[in-house]
Formats: sequence, structure tokens, C-alpha cells
Amino acid sequence: MSREALAVRTWRLQEPIDLVRFAGPDGYLFARGGAGVAGRGEATRISRTDALADLRSIASDDTVKVPGSGAVAFAALPFEPGAPCRLVVPAVTVGSNGRGDHWVTVVGAPDELPEPPDLDLAPTDMADRAVNGPTGFDVRASRPPQEWCKAVDAATAAIRVGRLDKVVLAREIVVTADREIQVDAVLGRLARTYPGCYLYLVDGFCGASPELLVSRSGDVVTAQPMAGTAPRQGSAEADAEAAAALLASPTYRHEHQVTIDAVHDTLLRFSSYVDYEPEPSVVPLANVVHLATSVEGRLSHPPASVLDLVDALHPTPAVCGRPRENALALISELEDLDRRNYAGAVGWVDAEGNGEFAVAIRGAEISGRTARVIAGNGIVADSDPATELAETRAKLQAMLSAIVRP
Repeated sequence: MSREALAVRTWRLQEPIDLVRFAGPDGYLFARGGAGVAGRGEATRISRTDALADLRSIASDDTVKVPGSGAVAFAALPFEPGAPCRLVVPAVTVGSNGRGDHWVTVVGAPDELPEPPDLDLAPTDMADRAVNGPTGFDVRASRPPQEWCKAVDAATAAIRVGRLDKVVLAREIVVTADREIQVDAVLGRLARTYPGCYLYLVDGFCGASPELLVSRSGDVVTAQPMAGTAPRQGSAEADAEAAAALLASPTYRHEHQVTIDAVHDTLLRFSSYVDYEPEPSVVPLANVVHLATSVEGRLSHPPASVLDLVDALHPTPAVCGRPRENALALISELEDLDRRNYAGAVGWVDAEGNGEFAVAIRGAEISGRTARVIAGNGIVADSDPATELAETRAKLQAMLSAIVRP
């Protein structure tokens, strides 16, 4: 059905919907702590380049009028800058914003849109799906760890001769199960283990990202760049020591500041002002701790759309390196991997240009019995390959522990 033949209608709900359960195994999701949006079905797909115009071309009846109501498109934008991508507009979307607003949006033929009493909002049947889940798994690195460590050595050599300052190198693990991997079960486990992360699901690409790339609500822009990671140590005392060492590390603090400066300076081009916290905070997750800093500003008018902001920010030094073009070239030379959606941007946009996008890390591409899991590390001149390998293993564990459940 052409977009010109579509209409969108949004109604207010009195109670929130469980967004993870509503998305189910094959829906769409971007949520954190019960706030966000989730969708089912597919009304249409729209091009990345014309996304806002396409959303605005759908006739809208929206009585809620908050960011995320009305027509919403979900996207998993690839890591490669400028790579083609189509966004999906679900047939039904539900949302909550954490401030007491809950809504449902339906997109379809104008004469077929249901009234709220007839709308089926029941979640996908989740009755003990684990009973029928996989019990056997084959877990293999696509590239031997020794070869990846050699790539780290080559990267540090390139950095020491001045080719670049930093590069992020990733490695891939492929999981093959004896039965279909249940995406909704994986998301449920992630929701319980990583309640402070952004849960996402777009076309089988799912995960729990700790890092907000950018959010735009009206003229308010926010981001929370992360750079600098240490594995959890297994006890409160040891974890506190690891966090203190992370904060005190000149290498990690410099790496973190470079990422903050890149985000700040980029957003400032679109804004009347931008500011960030004077000191980074330590964000503890189940498997690692990160350095993070909140950035906030006011966009100049007319405010740039969230997609314009994503294009300007991505890829940040935290997932690519610096200088950007040199890092991209070295990634292509050394990584021996097609990242596809990994380390891209995942989130949503509405017809007003509002939206939220997280950095697409701590995720997996799941299709049938196969899951593709990737994690990467920032490499600088004094990086130690064995230490970097251990850090990737800690990051990979976030998704592997949610998938591999015999």
C-alpha cells in the first residue's frame, strides 16, 4: 500500500503496556526502564534519505501529541557511514514516555483503522517458551583469537608511526543452536539482567546497549557518550577497586575526553548551547563498568531532526577511532569482518523529527538457529593484545549469556 493511501491514528491509553512482551519475537522495540516504543506488523518501509518526508506524508490524527506518538519508524542504521537502509513503520505501535503518557498508534487504510475498544493489545503468548527453546549450542570465533591479537599488534604499530591516534577493532562469535533461538526470550533475559540499558529489536537485530548516541525531544538534545571499560571482578570490593582504577587511568580518561569533545563539538554546530558534566561517572553493568558523561543542549531553530544528528555524530571515536577516515581505512584493512549493524545506530524517529538512537553495541543478529555476536575495543599506542582480547570476551558475555541457555 502506498504511503499516500495510509493514515495514522493515535489514542491515549490509561495504563502502560509491557513493551518487551508487546514486541514479541518478530516485532520492533526501543525501550529503557519501561519507557520507549514497541511495534508489531509492518505498515510500510521508507527510505533513509526521505524518512521524515515519508512519515509526514501519512495523514495523521494524533490526540496525544508527544514525542513518539503519531507515525513512528524504527531503524537499525549500519556501521558503514552512508550505507543504504530502510526504516520500518509498524502497523501498531505502543509507547510510554516515563512521564505518565501512554498511547497506541495504528497505521493502515483510512477506512480500516480500528477504534480503541476493538484493538487487540494482548501481548504475544509467552507461556513458558523456554520449554521449547534450544538446549545445544556450538559457539565459535569467526577468527582465531591469535589472529585478532596480531591485528591489534598491527594497529598499535600504525598508531605509533602516526598514521592515526586510535582505532576500534571488533571480533565476531557465531552461535549455532539445535533449535530456533527465541528472540523474545533473549530480550526478556536482557531486560532482567541489564535494566538500565536500551533494549532494541529491529528485523532480528536485538540487544541491550548502555550508550545513548543522541536523543531529540523538541529542541532539547541529549547524549551520553561512553569510552573506557573494565571487566567486573565478582565482588563489591574488587569492583570498587576496578572502578577507581578506571577513573584514575590517564589512558582511559584521555580516550573518554576525546569522545566527549567529539560529541560536544558536533552537537554545538546544531545548537544554541551544549554542556556536559565536569567529571565522568562510572556506569556498572552486569559484566563490565564504563566511563560515561551526560551531554545536553538546546537546538537552534528550526531544530535538526534526530536523523540529522545521528548522521553528524556517527561513528563516534568510541566505536571507530580517530581521525575518522584513517580509522575506517584501518578497520577495513585489519578487521576481516563485515560489521553490518554492529556499532551502527539503532532507535526510532517520528514525523516531527523527535527520536532516540543508541549505539548498536551489546547486540546480536539472530536468524533461525544462528546468532552473530560482535564486540570491539579501542586500540591505542600502548594497548596490550591479551588485555584487549580479555576485554572483548567480557563484552561478548552480555549477549552470549542471554542466548546460550542449555
